[in-house]
Amino acid sequence: MGLEATLLRTWRSRGALAWLLWPLSLLYGLLGGLRNLLYRLNWLPTGRVPVPVIVVGNVVAGGSGKTPVVMALVRHWQARGIAVGVISRGYGRSSTDCREVLPDSLPAEVGDEPALVHRSCQVPVFVARQRLEAAQALLARYPQTQLIVCDDGLQHRALHRDLEICIFDDRGVGNGFLLPAGPLREAWPRPVDLVLHSGAQPAFAGFRARRSLADYAVQADGRRRPLSSLQGTPLLALAAIAQPQSFFTMLRAAGLSLDQTQALPDHYDFDSWTRIEHLRQTVICTEKDAVKLWRHQPDALAVPLVVELEAGFLAALDQRVDPWLSSPPARTSALT
Repeated sequence: MGLEATLLRTWRSRGALAWLLWPLSLLYGLLGGLRNLLYRLNWLPTGRVPVPVIVVGNVVAGGSGKTPVVMALVRHWQARGIAVGVISRGYGRSSTDCREVLPDSLPAEVGDEPALVHRSCQVPVFVARQRLEAAQALLARYPQTQLIVCDDGLQHRALHRDLEICIFDDRGVGNGFLLPAGPLREAWPRPVDLVLHSGAQPAFAGFRARRSLADYAVQADGRRRPLSSLQGTPLLALAAIAQPQSFFTMLRAAGLSLDQTQALPDHYDFDSWTRIEHLRQTVICTEKDAVKLWRHQPDALAVPLVVELEAGFLAALDQRVDPWLSSPPARTSALT
């Protein structure tokens, strides 16, 4: 069993290994608390931009479904005619500069999730190690932008945020310990504006996000193929996401028989992946994987994840955001 798998198992309960690592978690918490104090005292600068910034993040290490929620939020505001932009660190990218995600951007250079958001939502997306730099560059290029969504970055306090949304999956807070004894990046509970559960069994109170697969698969050229047409087809299902088994389970629930499944590391680049041609299987994967896989396997099919945000969550969100859009408060892009 690898280190990552060992830690994931350890973080479920307060077993012997968790207690052995607990002193390190105290040091981690002390350093994090000191950093937060420096921001509260304005000894470390926080930058503002002249439009509202909504951060979608989590306090638990590993994927919890942030990017699909970001995409659902973007579509919600697009449907209301609001000009939205998205910023991200661009996890796993080879570049380190601030750059715009373009239709021909390589996922390896901008990150697979920003590439997916741009392709699927058709909104301005910028990536940078410093989110403030990304937000400033986005507004300089698209000054009509009314709202910025930050994909991840709940702990990135160098960018002022107007609203925080914290995402949890079925793991909840695990054993409740900070890293490395547990999965928490910072102590929970901590103040946030909205809590959203992306899993099927929320561990505590909060709003719900219903996740399901679309009833179609997407080809590299954008054409759609009904999932029902794949019944009886030999399928090789790939998933390089935080919880690949959940994707395989949803495919089977949609009535598909999977000849073979391959669970790959999250954010896997597919550069070294090879297909066994003689098996003549149709490759099916997630949208996040497809933005990288299509370069090597153009006939692969991607099944979009559909996230439905409950009405109460959207009402609470709009109640907070709409006053900023109708009467934007005085802001400055200078560091404050």
